[in-house]
Amino acid sequence: MSNILCIDVGGTKTLLASFDHKGTVIEKIKFPTPQDYTEFIKELTSSVAGLTTKKFSKCVIAMPAKIDRKAGVAIAFGNLPWHDIPIVSDLERELAIPVVVENDAKLAGLSEAHLLPNYRKVLYITVSTGIGGVVVINGKIDRNNQDAEYGHMLLEHDGELMRWEEFASGKAIVAKFGKRASDITDPADWYVVARNIALGLIGVIAATTPNAIVIGGGVGSHFAKYGDRLIEQLKIYEDNLLHVPPVFGAQRAEEAVIYGCYILANQ
Repeated sequence: MSNILCIDVGGTKTLLASFDHKGTVIEKIKFPTPQDYTEFIKELTSSVAGLTTKKFSKCVIAMPAKIDRKAGVAIAFGNLPWHDIPIVSDLERELAIPVVVENDAKLAGLSEAHLLPNYRKVLYITVSTGIGGVVVINGKIDRNNQDAEYGHMLLEHDGELMRWEEFASGKAIVAKFGKRASDITDPADWYVVARNIALGLIGVIAATTPNAIVIGGGVGSHFAKYGDRLIEQLKIYEDNLLHVPPVFGAQRAEEAVIYGCYILANQ
């Protein structure tokens, strides 16, 4: 059986992985993401040619962008100077295999939900440079709200209306504390981080009613340092009609997207 090519495009790095039909990673290649799109396509094509695997049945590419799935176009990016790029047609021309494009946070959520098979409806929230997320139902991305932009919800914070990600994302943490989440050690600071995440998350819980929640992304990878405080803050708002389900940290925060590519390829 042919292998599957999975590509995770990030603002600074792009990861390629070749999966066999059993879901095992055969090999990986990583390269800096060029800021110029034409150069990116050249670098990507060259990297694929450098893989020892020469035959693929299909490709799934994850992009940090708003996606027009029907047209195969990545419309707008938060951390790359690209817009309206016809990534599917460009890659199908270069690679001569079917290509599917999906948002990276959606694929990370798909991957993490598959690690929680006992929960029918999983809400995945990525807390990184910005905040994004997805609902996965019975192991598949919920197409009814696949374009939801949770991080752009307007909430009152410090006396003014702000987007959730403006005060709770990794970028907001750096702005507030002058350090990245990985460098925070003071429990009082982690309380603030947990509180700010909870303020938006409780609204997403009310709107999506999940059976489980996974926190991923760069800040999510430190879940063990603030998870108990986050759950404590969420429980403040629980009542007879609003239930707070189990909350978990991502199990494979660094590789969730690339495994999500493989899962989507098989769906």
